[in-house]
Amino acid sequence: MKYRTLPRTDLQLSAIGFGCWAIGGKWWGDDVDDARSIAAIHAALDHGINWFDTAPLYGHGHAEELLAKALGSRRHDVIIASKVGVRWRHQINDHAFSDLSPDHIVEDCECILRRLRLDTIPLLQVHWPCECDTPLEATLEALMALRDGGKIRHFGLCNYASRPLQQALTYAPELASLQTPYSMLRREFEFALRDVVAPEAEQSVGMLAYETLCRGMLTGKFGAAPRFPSTDLRHNDERFREPLWSRAQGLVSALRVVGAKLNVPPAALAVAWVLRQPGVSVAIVGAKRAEQVADHVRALELLGREKIWTALQPHIDATRV
Repeated sequence: MKYRTLPRTDLQLSAIGFGCWAIGGKWWGDDVDDARSIAAIHAALDHGINWFDTAPLYGHGHAEELLAKALGSRRHDVIIASKVGVRWRHQINDHAFSDLSPDHIVEDCECILRRLRLDTIPLLQVHWPCECDTPLEATLEALMALRDGGKIRHFGLCNYASRPLQQALTYAPELASLQTPYSMLRREFEFALRDVVAPEAEQSVGMLAYETLCRGMLTGKFGAAPRFPSTDLRHNDERFREPLWSRAQGLVSALRVVGAKLNVPPAALAVAWVLRQPGVSVAIVGAKRAEQVADHVRALELLGREKIWTALQPHIDATRV
């Protein structure tokens, strides 16, 4: 495993982090099994992965509880990043929304600590921008108070655009991270957002890339457009429908061909590409099973193989949106 220090923090993270959304057992189909999820967490540890990205949203807290169970006493030795701010309107089809009022942030943090069985959360991130009109400064004040009180060590944002991220950094320069989607197929990060994260190639905030496999599309495991059950969020994901599905298949085919020549899975190529990109600190990759983790970590074999990326670049550029 390779490790990278998150800029301006003491957090040394494995280049690949374990994403816990799928193991929450909700929104990712009917094949999520706690025993296999625990085996995947143990495989991550065996491969040197030392940090885990989770959230109360993931299975309504189940991912955090399962992670604490799987890690046991080792939860004190790894870095757990969780998220804060989500509420549910249970009377409206279990709809989630973002409440970043200081009171809710404190309450949510305490619940996370109980589920993870920790005294301090290494990294607490705002899950997504507020939908309840709380000023960003008030949210940041609450996070700073949690840090000063020893409840968290560092704080960051998820799913924020460039302008509010810059606003947050101006108000709280110690902001540790931005978590944002980035993959060969989803490249919005490369515009204004990267200019804030890494202005003039000097990293101002750590960037945690998620959805690096485009919800499984870049694993190459789907031979045709898949049909997901209604319990899987991909059931309504337009990227798995026409015309977007066909648009991505040239790249997916190229990943299969190059992967076969190198004897590596397509997923490893997709993750390695993200890890090579300017402004990226580390990559989050979700997994339901131990063998998926083994595929993901093979990305580290490919980082310096320049000929690979020269061959793939035309296919990557052809799908750029």
